[in-house]
Amino acid sequence: MNGAPKRPADSATEMVQVVLPNDANPLGYILGGTVMHLIDIAGAIAAHRHTRTLLVTAAVDGLEFLHPIRVGDLIILQARVTATFTTSLEVEVEVFSEETLTGRRQLTSRAYLTFVAIMQDGRRLTVPPLLLETNDDRRKAEEALARREERLRKKAARRNQEEMLKNEVSHE
Repeated sequence: MNGAPKRPADSATEMVQVVLPNDANPLGYILGGTVMHLIDIAGAIAAHRHTRTLLVTAAVDGLEFLHPIRVGDLIILQARVTATFTTSLEVEVEVFSEETLTGRRQLTSRAYLTFVAIMQDGRRLTVPPLLLETNDDRRKAEEALARREERLRKKAARRNQEEMLKNEVSHE
């Protein structure tokens, strides 16, 4: 792995596909699970472009479905690395719909995925730093750090609660 800093543009990824009937619910809109699957793929590609390592998805934050996407429309996913930490990185994925006949495009979803770089045996690897060149890059990295801190705080609270429950059971 090359540890040289990389720019967010170096990981930029765009995926486009037509929404087909087998991707849809009975109302003719793409299934949320299908959108989630595509978000994970687009995010992983961007993360791979940054790290050039094996990766696992560790978390998904802030996923919202803002607007439906109809059968026959295009689904466009744009992903880029927003922050790097020691062995993990965050990728923002924005999802758009595009009407094929008019070209009208609208944001339909956004999510932030955390990936962890690993070796074949599962040990973690250090990821290359992210070169923050613009105010937008710096803002996104700061927001990513806040999401990470909140996620780690919740994880620690869950572990403490599980430990307390485990101790209660062992004292009965």
